[in-house]
Amino acid sequence: MKEKVVVITGSNSGIGRITATEIAKMGAQVVMVCRNEQKAKAVQDDINALTGLNNCDLFLCDFSSHQSIKKFAKEIRTRYNHIDVLINNAGVVLGKRELTEDGFEKMFATNHLGYFLVTHYLLDLLKASESGRIVNVSSVAHRFTGMNWDNLHAEKRFNMWIQYGHTKLMTILFNKELAYQLKKNTNITANCLHPGNVNTNIGSNGNKLMRFLTSNFGFVLTSPEKGAETSIYLATSPLVHHKTGLYWYRKNPTIPSLEAISSENARKLWEISLQLTGIKEFGVVDFD
Repeated sequence: MKEKVVVITGSNSGIGRITATEIAKMGAQVVMVCRNEQKAKAVQDDINALTGLNNCDLFLCDFSSHQSIKKFAKEIRTRYNHIDVLINNAGVVLGKRELTEDGFEKMFATNHLGYFLVTHYLLDLLKASESGRIVNVSSVAHRFTGMNWDNLHAEKRFNMWIQYGHTKLMTILFNKELAYQLKKNTNITANCLHPGNVNTNIGSNGNKLMRFLTSNFGFVLTSPEKGAETSIYLATSPLVHHKTGLYWYRKNPTIPSLEAISSENARKLWEISLQLTGIKEFGVVDFD
């Protein structure tokens, strides 16, 4: 992984932090992209001290905001002319319905549109790599819901668990269509994964029940170190060099729900995402 540029979103805690640390230890140039500057800077300093290579960089971004993602995409171009691996890891669970500055439900905006937009704005840099890889972190929670096309923003009814699972179902559908689109004229691969039921702070903004469960029964969950293994594997292993469009668990491809393997669902979500974000052609960047 020496001289490889690896961009990891949401990498100041949980599996994102472990992923960033382990890949930096392999000698890659790791680019952390985080929302919380104070927490992220501390992790960046820790990684640079650990490797002794000064090979961990940091950019700030709010993944629920289109403008913030666009700003980050402009800034990263001032330091890098290519990206070898993009790991879309940032995610959020919220106990109540919140709207973003763009008018979208916040979990939908962060967990789905955030992945869609970050990938769109960085795709040309991935194309500049000899063999780019995209890794999208999903969840087994996708199995507990179907595509609620008339309730994407949870405006009709909001349930924290259902909406989170809904957005993680969208991650798999996005990955499926993305891999299909990339096969046409690039050598970039796109894979998604379930990291396991990981004990992280992703639920710290959830309702009281979720905070109680994670605080008192977190010991039954998978450790962040174990949860990060598949992300690291998909980002670095030569064994997955030509594999794309798959859903992985414990470093092996597995079959997601029937809703998640639907090409019709994947294409429909892709078109809706283009409309909501105002993107005319995916991967063709316009900063105006």
